[in-house]
Amino acid sequence: MQAPLPAGKLRMGLSGYSYDDWTGIFYPKGLAKSEYLRYYASKFGAVEINATYYRIPPARSFEAMAARTPSGFVFTAKANQDMTHARSRERSLYRGFLEAVDPLRQAGKFDGTLLQFPFGFRNEVRNRSHLAFLREQLPGMRLWAEFRHESWDRPPVLDYLRRLDIGYCAVDEPPLPGLLPPRAAVTSDAGYVRFHGRNAATWWGGGHERYDWEYTAEELSEWLDRIREMATAADHTYLFFNNCYMGRAVKSARLLGRLLGMEPELDLGLPGV
Repeated sequence: MQAPLPAGKLRMGLSGYSYDDWTGIFYPKGLAKSEYLRYYASKFGAVEINATYYRIPPARSFEAMAARTPSGFVFTAKANQDMTHARSRERSLYRGFLEAVDPLRQAGKFDGTLLQFPFGFRNEVRNRSHLAFLREQLPGMRLWAEFRHESWDRPPVLDYLRRLDIGYCAVDEPPLPGLLPPRAAVTSDAGYVRFHGRNAATWWGGGHERYDWEYTAEELSEWLDRIREMATAADHTYLFFNNCYMGRAVKSARLLGRLLGMEPELDLGLPGV
């Protein structure tokens, strides 16, 4: 087994934390929902905020989140769907997003924004132009682009992202026609990997069934060399699990942590995990 990477090179977390179906699997029974984040932050060092994709919460919500987490805990956030799916050019939308996350930035707990694009967002001139627009509207902020369509799987795309200082988000998802293959790439100072599960049968239907997938050690082992390659090339690399249905993400993170030699750092203390 290879030696663990230096501390801080890998940051493990989950895509969201406020899931009622994690009760008894991750969250102790009877734990108040208001205490979910505090408990989560006692087990993980980073979280990817999902709520911003659906609506931009008020800044006071992020003030409270900063207060409930310890020093050194880190947030990333998904860009609002109007930015990535509707390709909005309404500048007030971007100002609102920057104002909302500012309390996390002020607390030193915000590390950047994930630009998650839909399958219909193809490698075309207007969409490459939108990437440049997003870079302009979110200045000085770490950004990562997550593409779904295979047309983005081209070396010139990586060069373009480097010029824009936008990170490439590597993905693990079902091997379906048209989807991006797994690819280790770093185009900014921070790497980013999202594990969605490989539920090919329900992928196109969306909803929670898309993410009802429990990774095996064999599946996650396919990523070990890729992760080490990314971690070597970047200052730090995020590993986020999005197979959140019924706590699958928690189990998968624990398993990957064990495979990477991170287990002492990720001691969740969960029975049967």
